[in-house]
Amino acid sequence: MAFPGQPAPCGGFYQGGYGGAPGGPAFPGQAQDPLYGYFAAVAGQDGQIDADELQRCLTQSGIAGAYKPFNLETCRLMISMLDRDMSGTLGFNEFKELWAVVNGWKQHFITFDNDRSGTVDRQELEKALMNMGFRLSPQAVTAITRRYSTRGKITFDDYIACCVKLRALTECFRRRDTSQQGFVNFQYDDFIQCVMSI
Repeated sequence: MAFPGQPAPCGGFYQGGYGGAPGGPAFPGQAQDPLYGYFAAVAGQDGQIDADELQRCLTQSGIAGAYKPFNLETCRLMISMLDRDMSGTLGFNEFKELWAVVNGWKQHFITFDNDRSGTVDRQELEKALMNMGFRLSPQAVTAITRRYSTRGKITFDDYIACCVKLRALTECFRRRDTSQQGFVNFQYDDFIQCVMSI
């Protein structure tokens, strides 16, 4: 993987950065925050939500729109992406950040679902990933499509799961790539922790 303005190592296929996500961090402060109602309706007395509660919250909020509700595994992935204290839960500020990111990905999905089928195919996915700044080889895009599609079509839920995993793996890689050259050395245990925590 190469960074903007730097040659791709070993004649790599694409030049570009790691990519990112539409959306981004949410605004501070929960007083009078309309999202707090969704959060508080499912959060326990600890003020945190787990994957089951997140699934209920997202379903009740209608964030998925006309698409089917998020499955529990996608909710687990979403929590792992933002669970900075490794508690397996999200506090309200983490929830707001997740909300902003998921809304950004939803708008992205709608934009790249050119035929309005409610799914994206390989070509639409490749365009969406490139638009987010990911410069992946055709082989990588094909592997991602195989993993997240059914008969070549990726549903909204699977698209979100794909984006979550891609973002989390990229962040894991980026933290270890101190020289920003697109190369890291992992010890086996570190690699397993990185991949299995997502």
